[in-house]
Amino acid sequence: MSYRSNQPRGNNNNSNNNNGRNITPPSPWLKGDKELKPSNAASFIEYLRHLREPEKEYKDVTKIQILQIAQENAKYSDRLKQLNQRTKLIAGEDNSFKVKCPWRIRVGGHRGPENILLPAFDALGMPYIPSSTLRGVARSQAIREIVASKNVKWQEAEKQVAPYFGSIDIKNGEDCAGKVVFLDAYPLPSDSGGLSMDMANNIWKWEGSQLQYQSNPNVFLSLYNSEFLVGLRLVSNCQDQEVLDKVKQWLILGLEAGIGSQINSGYGRIITPDKSKSSDIFFKVKFALEGQLIHGHQKLINPQQPFKKNSDGSFKLNRNGELQANTSSVPEVRAIAFKSMLRYWFRAFAFGVLPAAEVINWESLIFGGINPQKCGWIKVNIINGKVIREEAKKKQHKCGEQKGILTLSYGVVSPEDEEKRLTIAALLKNLTWMMFNLGGVGQGARRPCYSRQNREFAPWFRGSSMFIDADLDNPKSLWYLPESAKDFQGLFSKRLKAFYTALDKLIPNSNIEQKIKTPLAFKQPSTDSWFDAVDKHCKIIVCSGKEQYDKSHALAVLHSDDLKIGGNYDGNLCGQTNKTVKPSPVWIADLDDYQVVTIFGATVAPRSQYLEKLKQKSEQYYQIFPFN
Repeated sequence: MSYRSNQPRGNNNNSNNNNGRNITPPSPWLKGDKELKPSNAASFIEYLRHLREPEKEYKDVTKIQILQIAQENAKYSDRLKQLNQRTKLIAGEDNSFKVKCPWRIRVGGHRGPENILLPAFDALGMPYIPSSTLRGVARSQAIREIVASKNVKWQEAEKQVAPYFGSIDIKNGEDCAGKVVFLDAYPLPSDSGGLSMDMANNIWKWEGSQLQYQSNPNVFLSLYNSEFLVGLRLVSNCQDQEVLDKVKQWLILGLEAGIGSQINSGYGRIITPDKSKSSDIFFKVKFALEGQLIHGHQKLINPQQPFKKNSDGSFKLNRNGELQANTSSVPEVRAIAFKSMLRYWFRAFAFGVLPAAEVINWESLIFGGINPQKCGWIKVNIINGKVIREEAKKKQHKCGEQKGILTLSYGVVSPEDEEKRLTIAALLKNLTWMMFNLGGVGQGARRPCYSRQNREFAPWFRGSSMFIDADLDNPKSLWYLPESAKDFQGLFSKRLKAFYTALDKLIPNSNIEQKIKTPLAFKQPSTDSWFDAVDKHCKIIVCSGKEQYDKSHALAVLHSDDLKIGGNYDGNLCGQTNKTVKPSPVWIADLDDYQVVTIFGATVAPRSQYLEKLKQKSEQYYQIFPFN
C-alpha cells in the first residue's frame, strides 16, 4: 500500500524567514518526500505503519492530521459485511443479535505510536469488541447477580458460574471448560465502522495533596454511535439451550451496564432493541446551553494543508515563530463534561470541611479514579444530546446552543445498601442543583454568555449559560426559582447544607455539620495564587444591579475599567491565557433577576477589591457562603 502526500517531508519551521513564505510544514508520513497513494480500504493499522516520529512542536497537529485522514478515507463496509455474515453463519440467526451504542465506546485502551489511545482492532485492523471482552462482561454480570441474590462471597459465586463459563480451579471435570462460544462482535457495515476522533483533557490533577491545573488535550480514536452484531453458540459437546439462554441474558444485562473504559462518563452504554433505558437512573434533568459550547475535539479544516496561511500565501506564524494550526472545534454534547464539572464542584465544596487526603479518597470513590484506582459509584449520561446551533461563524449569527437530558445512575460498584444509595442520590442531586446555579459547562463556563458583536473580530460570543425549565409555581419543586435575591440566598443555603448533611452521613465520624460553621482553609491565598476551594477564603454571594454593555451586573463590575491594569483585564481576577495559564478565580451565573458569584481567594486583593465594589454597586447583595 502507498500514500500520497501533498507536502514534502521537512523538519520544522527553523527558517529565518519571519513571514513564513519559505517554511516547509511537517509531514505525518515516514516517507513524506515520495508519492504516496492511500487506499480507501486501508485499515487504521496500515496508517500507523507509515506514521512518522513527529517534530516536537508539531506533534499534536500531525497526530490530528493522521487520525482525521484515516477516519475520512476509511471504506470498511465490504469487510464488515463479510465479518457480520460470518457471525450469522457460525452462531445462527437465532443466536445473533444487534446492540447499539447511542454515543461513544472505547474497548481496548491500547497505547499506539506517539501514545495515541486506540480502540480494539483485529489482526486486519477492523474495529471490534473482542470475544474475550464479551465473555468477561457476561461472567462478571453473572457473579454480581449471584453475590446479590444468594449473599455469598465473590469467590463462591465464581465457583457457581463455572458450569457456564468454565474454571481451571473447579474439581468437576465437566465444568473446567465453558459451555458457550463467544464470537467477536463487529460494527454493522459503514464506511468507517464508527471510528471517530475523540479528545480527553485532564485539566486538573493531584500532585500529592496539591491540585494542579494544566490543560492537556489528547486526541485519540473511539467508536461513535455504532451498532454491533453479537453472536453466541453452544460448544459442540453441549446441547443445553437453557445454558445458552441464561448466558445470553447475563451478557445483555452486562452490556446495558456499560463496557470498555470511561463507562462512568457516558462511554460504552449499550442498548438492546427490547430494552432502551437503565433501571438504575436515580436523577434526570433537561438542560440547554447557550454561548460557547461543549466541544468534542479539534478538526483540521483541510487535513492536506493543516496550517493557516496569510492572504499572500505565506504561512501564518504565532508569536513564537511557529506555524499556526488551521483547526476548528467540533461541538458535541458530552456527558464527560458534566461529570468533570460535578467532580470539580464536589472537590471545591469538600475542601471546606475535609483534609486533602480525604477529598482525594472520596472523590475517587464517588466519581472513579486512577490513583487511588476506583471504579466510581455513579455514572453520568446524556440522553438526546443535540447541537441545536453551532457557534457564530459571522457577526450577525446567533450564539451557539446545545441541549439534552442529563441522567445520573448507580454504577456497578455502587453500594447495595438502600439507605446508603439514598444518601448518594441526595448528595448528587444537591450537587447538580448547585452546579447549574454556579456557572456553565464547557468552554467559557465561568462567565454567563454575553455578546461581542459590537467588535470587528470573532469570537462573537463569550461565556456559556445553562438553562433548566424552572418550576416557578411550586416552592417544593427542586427547580423552583424564587423571584427575589434574598429568597434565593435562603434556597441556596438550604441546598448546600443538604449536600453537607449527605456527605456527613457517608463519612462516619467526619463531624461535617459542625465544620461548616467554621470552614477549613485549604491553603493561604496571595495576590497571584489561589485555590478553587470553597473554604474560609471563598465567598459566594447573590446580587443584582443594572446591566451594562450587554453584560449582566456582576460581569460588568468585574470587567469595569477601575479593576483593569493598564487598560487590560487583571489576570489575578479574570484569569489569563498567555504566559502562565490561570483559570479565573471568579465564577458568575446569571439567573436573569440576579447573579450568583463565587470568588476563590476572596480575602486577598484584587479579589477582595472586586467583592467590595460589587457590594457598593449592587442594588441587592446577600452572602450565601460562608453561612451567616
